[in-house]
Amino acid sequence: MLSVILPTLNSSGTLAACLGALWEADEIVVVDGGSSDATAAIAERSGATVVRTARGRGAQLRSGELAAQGDWLLFLHSDTILERGWREATDGHIAAGAGRAAFFRFRLGADDWQARLVEAGAALRVGLLKLPYGDQGLLVSRALYEEVGGYRSFPLLEDVDLVRRIGRARLRALPVDAVTSAERWQRDGWLRRSARNLLYLALYRLGVAPARIAELYD
Repeated sequence: MLSVILPTLNSSGTLAACLGALWEADEIVVVDGGSSDATAAIAERSGATVVRTARGRGAQLRSGELAAQGDWLLFLHSDTILERGWREATDGHIAAGAGRAAFFRFRLGADDWQARLVEAGAALRVGLLKLPYGDQGLLVSRALYEEVGGYRSFPLLEDVDLVRRIGRARLRALPVDAVTSAERWQRDGWLRRSARNLLYLALYRLGVAPARIAELYD
């Protein structure tokens, strides 16, 4: 059984499309961090299980795992749409055994040339560092998830923290695109947004607490 876990916060603009692409999932758990829009209603209408928690992506993901029933967990952002073939790819990975986690290819949902540069940067990061971000999804068996301690209750960079504990040797890229909304880059500026992401990663690697980095993010 495969459970998809989606953390949300005022995600009504992207959630319906995200859920629509997940119709092959055995279970969908939407963990809402206190939305003031129609996020929870959209999730309920789709048939997803809705869990309400305090805001904080790491804590929301932990709550989603506790509510999920599946032996395999797919953590995904609510502004990301998995392209066709995702279930076939995940089933193939699951059939190979529970010892490795997997992620999808990063792609932005925009035609801007800057989007292609951001995608190339993400591919370079994954190729050199084997460091996928949460917007690439994370497919992991419950056994491996529990072995490494699961998500920590970080407000930010919870994805990097977990992937580092899983380890490079236990990560595999799946040949399916995860198409993420480009709204944040278009709103903040392509260069500025990318530079901020790199700064947050550098601060984390230097030992700055995620809570402190989250203050900068906000």
